[in-house]
Amino acid sequence: MDYFRDLADLLKIEREEDRRAYRRLAQTSSLAERRANGLAWYPIAIRDTELGRGDYLTVEVERTTHQDVSHQLRSGAPGALFSNHDPAADRIDGTISFVGGDRLRFTLPTDELPGWTRNGKLGIEVLFDDNSYTGMFAALKQAGSIAEDRVRGKLVRILTGNEYAGFSGMSPVAGAGYRTSEIAPGQAALNPSQQAAIAKILAASNLAIVHGPPGTGKTTTLVQAIAALYARDGGPILVTAPSNAAVDLLSERLAARGLDTLRIGNPARVSESLQALTLDSRIADHRNAKEIRQLRKKAAEFRGLAHKYKRNFGAAEREQRKALFDEARSLLKDADRISDGILQDILSRAQVITATLVGADHPAIRNLKYYTAVIDEAGQALEPACWIPALKADRLILAGDPFQLPPTIKSARAASAGLEVTLLEKAIIQHPGAVTLLEEQYRMHEDIMAYPSKVFYENRLRAHTTVARRLLFEDDRPLVFIDTAGCGYEERREDGGISNPEEAVFLLRHAAGLVSAIEARLPEGQFPAVAIISPYRQQVHLLNELLPHDPILRRHAQMIAVNTVDSFQGQERDIVYIGMTRSNPDSRIGFLAEIRRMNVAMTRARKKLVVIGDSATLAQTPFYAGFIEYAERSGAWHSAWEA
Repeated sequence: MDYFRDLADLLKIEREEDRRAYRRLAQTSSLAERRANGLAWYPIAIRDTELGRGDYLTVEVERTTHQDVSHQLRSGAPGALFSNHDPAADRIDGTISFVGGDRLRFTLPTDELPGWTRNGKLGIEVLFDDNSYTGMFAALKQAGSIAEDRVRGKLVRILTGNEYAGFSGMSPVAGAGYRTSEIAPGQAALNPSQQAAIAKILAASNLAIVHGPPGTGKTTTLVQAIAALYARDGGPILVTAPSNAAVDLLSERLAARGLDTLRIGNPARVSESLQALTLDSRIADHRNAKEIRQLRKKAAEFRGLAHKYKRNFGAAEREQRKALFDEARSLLKDADRISDGILQDILSRAQVITATLVGADHPAIRNLKYYTAVIDEAGQALEPACWIPALKADRLILAGDPFQLPPTIKSARAASAGLEVTLLEKAIIQHPGAVTLLEEQYRMHEDIMAYPSKVFYENRLRAHTTVARRLLFEDDRPLVFIDTAGCGYEERREDGGISNPEEAVFLLRHAAGLVSAIEARLPEGQFPAVAIISPYRQQVHLLNELLPHDPILRRHAQMIAVNTVDSFQGQERDIVYIGMTRSNPDSRIGFLAEIRRMNVAMTRARKKLVVIGDSATLAQTPFYAGFIEYAERSGAWHSAWEA
């Protein structure tokens, strides 16, 4: 299909831009710079070696200095072991198989370490990781090849808009979309739109979509739906999301719901509390794991004996060396056979398998088929990545919000040509009947909710009674817009970034005043959580520099987080400050024009939202003009001169 060829062409452009960015960072920098940028560990010490499958050698190493430097070395990524004695010649490529703390395991296509590993200091660096692109290209090729198949290609045709999504056993209900005649156990506490979403999922033949605006309980709805699907259809059910954080949240909630949940992925990128759910942990704790360790230890001993023979030896010694190698290989084959049995045992008991989109192609589960696959946070997912889990199931559940943060794309050319449009956005347009909008939110005061609801959700959001009128304290205003127009708070460009020092000082002074009021009105120990957000990293850096110098804010520094919009995706705070930063005579607002990002920022607030910006710069854009007008109508507008 041309559809998938075109998508693959865009993905090639993105891959090349990603590769160029890596080369700029890696190939034009010194070893010290690569270490500082998280691309290398140096120096390292070898702590252990172990023979594994296929005569591959696994080396466990530890970084001995610079442990506080964050890094990009990840399980499954290609890497290179090198010596500073001659980095160009003394190096061998392999694969990082595990990362935990300051130790990692590196798998090499050899049965013994090269001699140069005993010369000079050693290091390991990550290479450009093409694995995720390989999985996406393979999925696009497969989707194109089966699109015309009457049975296997049905979901492909539905997702590309060439066939309708069907439903069965549903009846329309006014104001609630669709529902089944009975509410399953555990769903009685859900609101009508959540129940309607679950009913639509259960009735979907091939596709259902849960549109979950901020605070509407999308994760709760998905967990209940997955439990209902498993109770009816069995499993396993494949549950995916673009990020490890989103997968971890789902894994935790599914396990708490009582489902046997198997988390596939790099243990180093899985939260500590979920380690017991990972495949590595399940294998290590299996009753037969000890036997594997014993077999591999014995194989290593035989190989060690074989390597003691020198180059000049007779026929008898040669035969003995061969016998030792043969015995080691035999033991390793036995270990592999037991390992395969352990894997099959674990998979056979899993009710839900969770992974990132690319992680759904993990070798351990690559060939599994599912009746149902789920993609959460689909509004942040590249479409090619979504096809990896989609092709493994007959039915797909998409969940997310196309009006929050879009996927990260490095190539502006690929983005503008269509790669930025997600599968979720396309499916909502092509199959409106498959969509259920979650309409009741449990996060924000109704005054904070009102403007995003109008702009993004057709005024359909309702605030639950528990949050609709919730305030920080009596008589407080939940929404404030402070207009800095005419104050001379001009933006500055330096070091490739944008900042606004005067706005930063004003914001922190205003926040300190609010903190003082909170201290006077709220009991000790009830200080609220605060987010200070700027869309610009340079401004975030400036705010973080200034905050410790304010004695009032410093008293509560542990409750105040300062960061970019993207860093707060999926989070919420009692109080949110947004400093818009941009202020210039030409009304240039840069990527503030990406209003989905501002939707995320505004909807993080539970009890109070304070937006600080220059109306003269912002109001030339309809979204911000509308917000300023809304603030004026609701009595939330104030000039910085009076604030």
